Amino acid sequence: MTEAFTQIFQQMMEQGQKMAAAFRPALEGMDVKGFEKLFPTMPKEWIEAWFGKTFNPEGLDARTRLLVTIAALTVLGAQAEPQMRLTIRQALTAGATKREIAEVIWQMSMFGGLPAMQKALEIAQSVFAETEEKDA
Repeated sequence: MTEAFTQIFQQMMEQGQKMAAAFRPALEGMDVKGFEKLFPTMPKEWIEAWFGKTFNPEGLDARTRLLVTIAALTVLGAQAEPQMRLTIRQALTAGATKREIAEVIWQMSMFGGLPAMQKALEIAQSVFAETEEKDA
């Protein structure tokens, strides 16, 4: 990494931490596994503002960014379960369909292997079931 890129990345991380602390002071220094319980989903407008417009306003929208994140988390495997749950909920809120989420996960079987894909699909199915219960 170049020094300029490292500096930009550091500034982005600091900005993200400040935004999280301003939004919910309890997030400061908390364990990632507890994050999904404190902050189950953001309103669609916030997701788009933070993930769709912050990094590159002319680039990907929040829905697409979240689908890409699901792909990456699938390849990481079971170690990313809390992050996967949170991202799937956020993707649904941002307008992704259950089928789109499942297709992204299936596509990642080539890169992360069948066990990683199977675990990600299990996580997705449980999140889908939770969202159906809340909607009922």
